[in-house]
Amino acid sequence: MKIVVIGGTGLIGSKVCKNLQELGHEAYAASPSTGVNVISGEGLTQALKGADVVVDVANSPSFEDHAALHFFQTAGHNLFAAEKLDGVKHHVALSVVGTKQMLNSGYFRAKMAQETLIKKSGIPYTILRATQFFEFISAIAFSGREDGDTIHLASAALQPVASIDVAAVLTDIALQAPGNQTVEVAGPERRPLVEFVGEYLQHIKDPRRTVADVTVPYFGAPIDDQSLTPGEHPILGTTWFKIWLNT
Repeated sequence: MKIVVIGGTGLIGSKVCKNLQELGHEAYAASPSTGVNVISGEGLTQALKGADVVVDVANSPSFEDHAALHFFQTAGHNLFAAEKLDGVKHHVALSVVGTKQMLNSGYFRAKMAQETLIKKSGIPYTILRATQFFEFISAIAFSGREDGDTIHLASAALQPVASIDVAAVLTDIALQAPGNQTVEVAGPERRPLVEFVGEYLQHIKDPRRTVADVTVPYFGAPIDDQSLTPGEHPILGTTWFKIWLNT
């Protein structure tokens, strides 16, 4: 089976390609570095020739409202035009847990626009919403409000997941029949955001401590315990945060 992974040289995409190749499938890593640009359309038709499945894990290079919306809408239109031309049978896309709850954030509105395009494309699909990756905890740590040797962060719950677990779920989905549905993947532990960050800082020997502060937003948006955590019956990754930190 030929599977084209859009964003296939990135954190998630490279793992998905590796998984698929180890299972004996033809996995093509499509990205600007391999001559495929979903915004300009360059190389897209050639890359998708003969493809059975497309896995889209590409992300906007900018989190600014208009830039993110432009990226996902333009990429979506170009992808679906090329997929229809080549008869792609299954479109798999990576999205974000919390998209519905976080529409006061421009980036999440852009992700919702992407999901809407997918559902209206006419191509059989599966959308996988993932919680924050463990690899993103560093960015969360430095997004808080610093006050001397403390970092003030939102007190809401997180259920972050290892990127290797997200890639494993995407691999499984790509090899299944399309469900025309949205599913979620999250890590095995749910705790306050400040606890994950505090553990991360301790691991990297950063002397600052974290303080839960309900007045601090999450990248500009207010959050609560339901904002970024999955609903009922998500797929659960098997990697625990402490194990990930020490690998």
